[in-house]
Amino acid sequence: MAVSPGDRVGLGWRGALAAGILANLRHIDVLEVIADDHYRASAAELRALRRLAAQVPLSLHSVGMGLASTIPVETPRLERMLRLMRAVGADSWSEHLSFVRAPGVEIGHLAAPPRTPQSVAGSIANIRRACAVIGSAPAMENIATLIAPPASLMDEPQWVEAIVEGAAVPLLLDLHNLYANAVNFGKDPAAQLLRMPLHRVVAVHLSGGHWIDEPGNAQPPRRRLLDDHVHDVPPPVFALLTLLASHAPQPLTVIIERDGKFPPFAHLLDQLAQARAALSLGRAA
Repeated sequence: MAVSPGDRVGLGWRGALAAGILANLRHIDVLEVIADDHYRASAAELRALRRLAAQVPLSLHSVGMGLASTIPVETPRLERMLRLMRAVGADSWSEHLSFVRAPGVEIGHLAAPPRTPQSVAGSIANIRRACAVIGSAPAMENIATLIAPPASLMDEPQWVEAIVEGAAVPLLLDLHNLYANAVNFGKDPAAQLLRMPLHRVVAVHLSGGHWIDEPGNAQPPRRRLLDDHVHDVPPPVFALLTLLASHAPQPLTVIIERDGKFPPFAHLLDQLAQARAALSLGRAA
């Protein structure tokens, strides 16, 4: 199904999917590459990525900068992204609204900071620094969290809006993250979506997850939706894409993320088709 001019639908580049992706580039509008996997790539690997970027638009997705923090971002991390952007000819880049370290400690996880004016100010300062070093603005992504960030004074839509408006940067809206946070904390996903700064959205992530039992002795056990990137995009998330497309008229780049339990590639092509159908339905509305 056709989408509106400017809309793009693609996949996250994963080595296990390389053969299927290269054989089906005519069905893929854009690819997203995890930048951290290639900061120390060989010259040959970088040439291969540049050849790929010559065939299909390529975006770099960073996971380790920790921009949503009151701790200043380290310049070498930004310089690695700049070198990779130049080496492969990527057309855009993105990062997460998360923190990943404290002084001397790497937590190895994308964590949601307290949603406070202080974390807003720290995030804006880090994003502005990133823009200055790299020379282009990142699309900042909302993240999933299984716990409500302690000491928060703002809810998620308020906090996200304060940062992307304050830093004047685009939003990468991860719809499964939004959906998981909403159902895990008793919110309506559609209402949460409509409270996001939709005019800032330039890109969208779609993925899947599975339900887990919350630790404790509650009967029946309380359940939470874990965003795991190894399951199909569920129907409610495609429905959120339709809702977004009906309220955000600007071009959208939609990426389906899959990190494991890879199905036959034809199944991923069907997921791409479902994403295009959801976009088209929203545009028609």
